[in-house]
Amino acid sequence: MRIEEVMTRTPACCTPDTELREIAQMMVEHDCGQIPLVQSTSHPKVLGVVTDRDIVSRLVAQGRNPLDLRADACMSQPVITVSIDDSVEDCIQVMEAHRIRRVPVVDDEGVMRGIVSQADIAQHVSHASTGELVKEVSRIRRPEA
Repeated sequence: MRIEEVMTRTPACCTPDTELREIAQMMVEHDCGQIPLVQSTSHPKVLGVVTDRDIVSRLVAQGRNPLDLRADACMSQPVITVSIDDSVEDCIQVMEAHRIRRVPVVDDEGVMRGIVSQADIAQHVSHASTGELVKEVSRIRRPEA
């Protein structure tokens, strides 16, 4: 099965200058914890992502006020993506390897075509594959000795 068959086709996106308040509102409206960051609405090349964790860990925990900042203040880069031509199995491997719950789907030029979440995977693949994905992504990171 190709990733194009399971992805969400029109995810909410932001640009580097989108205010974090607006991004938080998008997360609530779309019931998600990640908003892909694109170059512009007319040229949606994926540059990064902003997660709820980015806002908390990179800003709030350091005493910075997210209400005064824009997406470029805390976006995650480099962005991990999958190709629209990839298989679901390839996507699962990428998500497991990078321990991510959502991944933008891009074309050959890096332009946003959709997004895949663990929930999208769960709705279309076996329970065993879904369970393994959740297990690997949720594995506790141990500090190196």
